[in-house]
Amino acid sequence: MGVGDGFHLGPNDRRVGVLGGTFDPIHYGHLVAAEEVRELLSLDRVVFIPSASPPHKRGIAISPVQDRAAMVELAIAGNSSFAMSRAEMDREGPSYTADTLALFAAEAARQKVARELFFILSAEALALLPEWHEPRRVLDLAHLVVVPRPGSPVPTPAEIGARFGDQAGRVLAVDTLPLAHSASDIRRRGAAGRTIRYLVPPAVEAYICDHHLYRSAGASSAVNEDPAK
Repeated sequence: MGVGDGFHLGPNDRRVGVLGGTFDPIHYGHLVAAEEVRELLSLDRVVFIPSASPPHKRGIAISPVQDRAAMVELAIAGNSSFAMSRAEMDREGPSYTADTLALFAAEAARQKVARELFFILSAEALALLPEWHEPRRVLDLAHLVVVPRPGSPVPTPAEIGARFGDQAGRVLAVDTLPLAHSASDIRRRGAAGRTIRYLVPPAVEAYICDHHLYRSAGASSAVNEDPAK
């Protein structure tokens, strides 16, 4: 059993980035960060993992995971260095990062491949790391690659050292280009019937429109409208 439905990392995938998230929806911010990290850290592959049951969003309405996964697949199509894993979709219970990384580590052991994992997260998410399930195990299994978000710059080496102590060497700050929009911005715009063009890939925009995601009652059909008109 691999780390995704029909998806397996190969023996040449030695340095692998892992980007988990709700992806409701996936947008250019996710894609730009993943591509910059891939390039700067010379990663062989970046694996996107839609969270089926995100622990930090219990009680919050989110789109069905099948829709979110479909949008991820559309967004990464054409980039041979990107892949999607169904690891958290095929596992029951909360989608804990530590458990997912353990699956990747177990697959590498079965393949007898010396594989390094690089878990990509935002500086905003890093601030919540102590609240995660088994955060020290996460650091044992993967390097943390911290990228900025607007209003949340990456931590300095001194801040990383003070916070992580003996595990500070497992945390890398990568100053990627932070795009000034978020999934929640896109959902709000969709609910209001406003255009989301240039915020998500065209195929994702079409999927959102075709499946009537994020639409509120009475919203206009502006999702696909040209903002110049």
